[in-house]
Amino acid sequence: MKKKGDKEAPKKKTPEPKKSGDFSAFLDKKPKKNNALFDKLSKAYPKKIKKFEADAEKFEDKKGGKTKSEQPEFERKNDNKSFKAPKEAPAVFLENTRLNKYVALSGVCSRRAAADLVKNGEIFVNGKVHDDPSYVVQKGDVITYSGKVLKVEDKKVYYLMNKPKNTITSAKDEKGRKTVMDLIAGKVEERVFPVGRLDRNTTGLLLLTNDGDLSTALAHPSSKVKKIYLASLDKNFSLKDLEKVREGFSLDDGPIEVDDINYAEGSKSEMLITIHMGKNRIVRRIFEHLGYEVVKLDRIYFGGLTKKDLPRGFWRPLDEKEVILLKHFIGRKKK
Repeated sequence: MKKKGDKEAPKKKTPEPKKSGDFSAFLDKKPKKNNALFDKLSKAYPKKIKKFEADAEKFEDKKGGKTKSEQPEFERKNDNKSFKAPKEAPAVFLENTRLNKYVALSGVCSRRAAADLVKNGEIFVNGKVHDDPSYVVQKGDVITYSGKVLKVEDKKVYYLMNKPKNTITSAKDEKGRKTVMDLIAGKVEERVFPVGRLDRNTTGLLLLTNDGDLSTALAHPSSKVKKIYLASLDKNFSLKDLEKVREGFSLDDGPIEVDDINYAEGSKSEMLITIHMGKNRIVRRIFEHLGYEVVKLDRIYFGGLTKKDLPRGFWRPLDEKEVILLKHFIGRKKK
């Protein structure tokens, strides 16, 4: 029984339910191992990071002025919605545009992959198969792929995803497995495609865009876009094998080029490996060649971009400065 003068116990506030995409839970947690690695990487490569920033400033658009840093807006994966099909309309006429370039500009894939689509008879012009990538698109042509009319995307978009495990890096999968496109379905209006490829069980940074020219340039060996992976092995990596990788050796498809390899701090079974090669499963094959099994593989750095503060399975749009940084690689390639 409450006596006179007794103070009432403060009422407990009922916590409000968290909305989809609420990141407050992440802010209270201790920094993850990979986030700590980013800080160490920036210390290990301070000159390189500063050079990236300086180069980005040179390529910054004059009209846009200085880029203001903004809190990134994240989007949660949504598996229940699908992309909106473009309306049936004649192709946007671009003078002297070849068919494979038009397909790439529509955001289906890179220009090289677009040429393969054309050669394989998957692209239709005015209802008929056209297997010649050099065909010049005419005014009034209707270009279709997989039953959908293609249109040139005037607005270029760029998204950075922290790819989760058990996800295929492709637009669709014949076996019905989940793809990275399923994760963004219903959230991105433009037709985008992944730049490069991460195998099903590899996690980490993946760029999604509708910019075919940028995708082609970034994938080209001459761009030398560096990627850093954290590889967790089934056993300790010996110093002898470390030297072998640094010296270089050949696999079935030719010699390998590793820019840097070293132990992740505090472990002899976790390796940080930096490469610019784009060969299929190259990191896994390097370790397998030396008798190691890669238990986990995570791409933590791609062309100046990191996955810091980007939880697995989420993505965010690149800011203006980050886009300029990526386009720097195209400019460097053309020199």
